[in-house]
Amino acid sequence: MPSNKSVSDAPIVQFTNCRILRSHQLQREDLWVREGKILNPEKLFFDEKGSADIQLDCKDSIIAPGFIDVQINGGFGVDFSLATDDFKSGIDLVSQKILSHGVTSFCPTLVTSPPSVYHQVLPQISIRNGGAHGAGILGAHLEGPFISKEKKGAHPEHCLRTFEAGAFQDLLATYGSLDCVRIVTLAPEMKRSSEVIRELTKRGICVSLGHSVANLSQAEEAVQHGATFITHLFNAMLPFHHRDPGIVGLLTSDKIPAGRRVFYGMISDGIHTNPAALRIAHRAHPKGLVLVTDAIAGMGLAPGRHTLGQQVVEIDGLNTYIAGTKTLSGSVATMDTCVRHFQEATGCSVETALEAASLHPAQLLGIEPKKGTLNYDSDADFLMLNDGLYVQATYIAGEEVWRQDPLGM
Repeated sequence: MPSNKSVSDAPIVQFTNCRILRSHQLQREDLWVREGKILNPEKLFFDEKGSADIQLDCKDSIIAPGFIDVQINGGFGVDFSLATDDFKSGIDLVSQKILSHGVTSFCPTLVTSPPSVYHQVLPQISIRNGGAHGAGILGAHLEGPFISKEKKGAHPEHCLRTFEAGAFQDLLATYGSLDCVRIVTLAPEMKRSSEVIRELTKRGICVSLGHSVANLSQAEEAVQHGATFITHLFNAMLPFHHRDPGIVGLLTSDKIPAGRRVFYGMISDGIHTNPAALRIAHRAHPKGLVLVTDAIAGMGLAPGRHTLGQQVVEIDGLNTYIAGTKTLSGSVATMDTCVRHFQEATGCSVETALEAASLHPAQLLGIEPKKGTLNYDSDADFLMLNDGLYVQATYIAGEEVWRQDPLGM
């Protein structure tokens, strides 16, 4: 009779006494892991006649897929939009620190910057798997500089650019390389944006609409050319108007191509979006909602002055402003805080709140077969959480990479 070693010598770990988020429901069953992947126990029992080498009692924890943050500008004193000699050690620090907040994969985000910054920083960002060293890097999110002057928000005006001269060639010259780029945020009302959206989409890069004064038809046209995401809905765009709802109108548009879904990011920190606006968006288009932190270098630090690319920002509690103004500039909220606030503000189910930070961003990036679920054969990136949705432990590829100190609970 073959043993469980007939397929692999790697140990099989069985997580017991837990509720697993699978197929949109918390299910009371065990989680089986081998070689960094989620195992199908039926195949293990019946095909391999195998059994667990290690059993771990989860003490009735919730087990959910690891969180995926597709918009994070930095944290813990590190600013991804600053070209420094020790940029790599900075990105390593952030990827290590966000494990405690349940983030197992992320897209380091650069705000509008001079070309020299992109040319220095982007070659230092490499797509990599997560592990004990920190969360995995899925590729960079470039937010700007091809955005609207009227809705620049915290982005420096002197660095903004247009597509009018060379369109896609201008974009390539500005960024230097698209090798590690996963998302580009741009304003779709700009001249020649359609051809840029098509070129980016052709290369497998997600195009997001944001920092824009686009009307609904311009936004719909961008989606028809391949755009699939909206950067921090409601923030840095025209407010909803009943005669022309602008980019916000994409949530209920009937002009979205068949088989396509528009996703939208929301900063659920209690400051960037009123809870009523969060509820409106969620009720209008629940399957498109992606929680993002939009965290800046000041996340995890004391109040005071910090940077966001070329700008100085002031942190006052959970509020972050461009220094000397009342212009919001990113957040200092962590992803687990955003998940809890989203659930509290909308009254949605635990499953829905957790999927907004895991399944939906994975679907947006087209990595759902590997990340964002606990389906069989997917990557064993998952969290143990208590009923209050506080992270107790973080696992990447089936290995524990962070655990809450029981004395500090």
